[in-house]
Amino acid sequence: MSTQHTVLIRNFAFVPNDLVINAGDSVAWTNQDSITHTATSDASPPVWDTGDILPGRTSSPITFQTLGTFPYHCRIHPDMRAGLMVIVSGG
Repeated sequence: MSTQHTVLIRNFAFVPNDLVINAGDSVAWTNQDSITHTATSDASPPVWDTGDILPGRTSSPITFQTLGTFPYHCRIHPDMRAGLMVIVSGG
């Protein structure tokens, strides 16, 4: 059974900084800051990107299937980096 997780964006940081989820789970980001942010994979080109998340809004959830460790950041504020998104086997 898949789970939807929420990562908060506040004070120019992602909370939690590191997130471990199972393959098949989804993540949505909620922007609690007063300016727009994104959550964008560090891969070039990005493997996933929430698009702009306006203040007080929540992104559409993204479902993760590929196992691995994936750093990400805010595309608008490149110095705003998260720790890691770690996807592990759901079994």
